[in-house]
Amino acid sequence: MNIALLGYGKMGKEIEAIALQRGHTITLKVDETNADTFTTNDLKKADVAIEFSTPHTVIANIKKCFEAQIPVVVGTTGWYDFFSEIEQECRQKNGSLFHATNFSLGVNLFFKVNTYLAELMNKYNSYDVEMEEIHHIHKLDKPSGTAISLANQIIEKIDSKKQWSITDKNNETLFIKDVREGEVPGTHIIKYKSEVDDIEIMHKAHNRKGFALGAVIAAEYIKDKKGIFTMKDLI
Repeated sequence: MNIALLGYGKMGKEIEAIALQRGHTITLKVDETNADTFTTNDLKKADVAIEFSTPHTVIANIKKCFEAQIPVVVGTTGWYDFFSEIEQECRQKNGSLFHATNFSLGVNLFFKVNTYLAELMNKYNSYDVEMEEIHHIHKLDKPSGTAISLANQIIEKIDSKKQWSITDKNNETLFIKDVREGEVPGTHIIKYKSEVDDIEIMHKAHNRKGFALGAVIAAEYIKDKKGIFTMKDLI
């Protein structure tokens, strides 16, 4: 495939390396030097775009892909408040969107473990649940998109939790502690605490390769498809 990389930071470079290993070609690289000047004609040279930019640029990038009529794989997080708008535009323009808060196979298996554990723990109100997410200092959104996905899975299964927060702690709120330090690729911890014991599950990424590989596989998957897809479809 010919691939456009919308976002050419550390993740973009990791995606490029894996895409080249898998026999693909990079036809466009967008970073801060050309983020405002690349055109739909530039995009049309690609079969698919992979978007890992910033929460501030992602919406415009997705819409440009719809205009160019090329599928887009979006790994940027922090934009989901606008999802209904993007969903509507995708369908109006017969576009192709693959979105995920995390492209790692391990994380998506972790999502299933998290959901199942929350379903079990809902029966035992002696346990309270909280979360912690740790990421590198360059990550702009708090909490992470992965943490929000995990939180929403817990809220759906735990009757006592109505919302999540990174500031408030009360019985109806799932507290998420967000930490930004060093170059941590991503760690997510869910802990159920009681007076007598704790139950804890954790996913800890060692590097960015798992995220990058998943994004390239998603691009291969969506190349000739129309509509909106997630990792559930891919898995």
